[in-house]
Amino acid sequence: MKAVDLEYVDRIVERLGRKPDAVIPILQAIQQQYRYLPREALERVCQLTEITTAAITGVATFYTQFRHEPVGEHLVRVCHGTACHVKGSELVQEALEHHLHIPPAADTDPDGRYTVQKVACLGCCTLAPVIQIDGITYGRLTPGTVPEVLADFERRGGDGGADTERQPARPAGQVGEIRIGLGSCCQAQGSAEVHAAIGQVLAEAGAPAVVKRVGCVGMCHQTPLVEIISADGAPPVLFAKVKAEEVRPIVLRHFKPRGLLRRISHSVSRWLDQLLTDEVGDPAVERAIDPRDGPICAFLGRQRHLATEYCGQLDPIDLDEYQRYGGFQALRRALEDLSPEQLVREIQASGLRGRGGAGFPTGVKWAKVREAPGDEKYVICNGDEGDPGAFMDRMILESFPYRVIEGMAVAARAVGAHRALFYIRAEYPLAVRRIRQAVQRCMDRGILGPRVLGSDFSLHVEVKEGAGAFICGEETALLNSIEGQRGMPRLRPPYPAERGLWGKPTLVNNVESYALVPWIIRHGAVAFAALGTEKSKGTKVFALAGKVRRGGLIEVPMGITIGEIVQEIGGGVLEGRTFKAVQVGGPSGGCIPAELADTPVDYEALAAVGAIMGSGGLVVLDDSDCMVDIARYFLRFTQDQSCGKCTLCRIGTRRMLDIMDRICTGHGRPGDLEQLETLGRTISAGSICGLGRTAPNPVLSTLRYFRSEYEAHLKGHCPAGKCKALVRYRINNRCIGCTLCAQHCPAGAIPMRPYRKHEIDDQTCTRCDTCREVCPNEAVEIV
Repeated sequence: MKAVDLEYVDRIVERLGRKPDAVIPILQAIQQQYRYLPREALERVCQLTEITTAAITGVATFYTQFRHEPVGEHLVRVCHGTACHVKGSELVQEALEHHLHIPPAADTDPDGRYTVQKVACLGCCTLAPVIQIDGITYGRLTPGTVPEVLADFERRGGDGGADTERQPARPAGQVGEIRIGLGSCCQAQGSAEVHAAIGQVLAEAGAPAVVKRVGCVGMCHQTPLVEIISADGAPPVLFAKVKAEEVRPIVLRHFKPRGLLRRISHSVSRWLDQLLTDEVGDPAVERAIDPRDGPICAFLGRQRHLATEYCGQLDPIDLDEYQRYGGFQALRRALEDLSPEQLVREIQASGLRGRGGAGFPTGVKWAKVREAPGDEKYVICNGDEGDPGAFMDRMILESFPYRVIEGMAVAARAVGAHRALFYIRAEYPLAVRRIRQAVQRCMDRGILGPRVLGSDFSLHVEVKEGAGAFICGEETALLNSIEGQRGMPRLRPPYPAERGLWGKPTLVNNVESYALVPWIIRHGAVAFAALGTEKSKGTKVFALAGKVRRGGLIEVPMGITIGEIVQEIGGGVLEGRTFKAVQVGGPSGGCIPAELADTPVDYEALAAVGAIMGSGGLVVLDDSDCMVDIARYFLRFTQDQSCGKCTLCRIGTRRMLDIMDRICTGHGRPGDLEQLETLGRTISAGSICGLGRTAPNPVLSTLRYFRSEYEAHLKGHCPAGKCKALVRYRINNRCIGCTLCAQHCPAGAIPMRPYRKHEIDDQTCTRCDTCREVCPNEAVEIV
């Protein structure tokens, strides 16, 4: 544990300021240094600033990012987002705690080396279940792979891997490109190591090509995805799920080493590899995929890229490249060809509705801020994407930072604002870093600042980080957070368009909304309105995750059906399973059963079946998922994230959760289902903000469509076999006595009996599912 250096606290205050709104950045800087908030440091802050003891205590205890006790040498963050939950994140956390010998009710191992922390969502939903150890992300875990992951981290020595932010200079002349996606999900799959390996091979071979970092490629189920672009104009070649050790033959198949000696050396090395390792397969053949293949065509064919235009082609922070592809043309047009009033009318005519969840007409919001009196106005990008199961905004911020900046600049011009702010989840460090880099480069080039693109319009942009509060996705709670307060929603009216940040008119839109603006201004409102449905225009970006074959980031025209997304784009559920439902809209959304798969994706149609669009999370569920457990999961999340301002939300969701806990543990009572419905309707009618009003949706929608599962739970039976208190594990007569289950059981609940049928001690069994996973003969069953 580091001693508290009060001089360091002094420097933080000097750098970040003494006003009350500096409290969150100051706390974040202190925690980054000490890994928790020492009392002495907080007292020093109060001595040096205008921040009171009550204010700093209130903020530090409100946001979940802040820790008040020392942590271990390494911090293990276990994602409990929707996709991770349905794929067993609770079992993974239990396995971590068991393997690290963490005592009950504690979060740190006895040696003080590891602290295990539960987090709402890490935004890597297609890799579920996911954990992050000191910034290194591991995906697709099971309880059985936990020891391997910890051993891998120890081998790395805490090294996060290759530096992917530094990109090699492009050689002179005509050269080929090797593109690889380096978003958060891609890097968690090993893309950073592949990127480094490609660079090393090119350098050693002197090959006429450059490795190029690109943003999200969308096909998360195929990453690491490598695309080779030849200098001679030949069609691109794709390689999927590439490993670092497979890079050399792939690269040198397309880019021959320069010089005779290098070519001879490569040939000899290749011959020796085959001779000494009995190597048979060729990665250049085995990893190659054809974009014309059925599954790839199905995934890409229905998509239309507007917010994600040129996905997989652009270096996220290469400003020159963004401009070569039409970047900042919309902003220039907004400054030179269109008046602010014309800009507002163009957005109104496009039919764009807010992509953050509520679907409020964007043009109407712009018009209200434009018409509001006063010279001081603000534009804010809401990047606090807190919905578990959603990662659209993270991907857009990481992959297209200049596009979002351009959209915000156009909006600022339209409403008459000269200050803009990004508010981004602290859980998205790569997004924060790339946005800051992009803003600085725009400032350096005169795209932002006192004379935007040489005009008389000025715009200054700041970046603020959230501190781990789902409620701050609500726009007025977000405003309070920026002002240095607890993130609690404000009573409306007045709305932010009238009285927002610091009491001034403020425009708040989400990331995707701003990302669509440049396309609309360049192509026209009519072109955008031609896509989608009568009341839901344009496209929508979705995070497709859960029990689906082809997960990823997709952008589709509004009006496509749930079934078309799941079955055609996603490829359906895994073999042997049955498509059961889709959870749409995160904690505020609902579960749409497979029987309603023909429901079109638009705001009104989803509302009619008891769901909402939300920010765009689509989590596919199959017949192994318990709908009662899913509803309880979301209710637990919203109850935990309630700011506590409304009695109905604070107490009502707690009461609903108590009932759900009873039902899932076999202690349900007659009348529980009716009481849930009554409480749900009351909370929806009486809460102040959208979080409270929509918190009961998952429970109400599952009661509506899956009532029989609730009734089965009342009888002490979980049809899906998911609720631990209602199931037990049993070994049947297929057991051959191989002892694998006994060897891998983390709880020691299976005595080792070689060549004899094994038995499970039900009292010791933790229902971790490891025995069923490792059994080679399907001898373990859930009853």
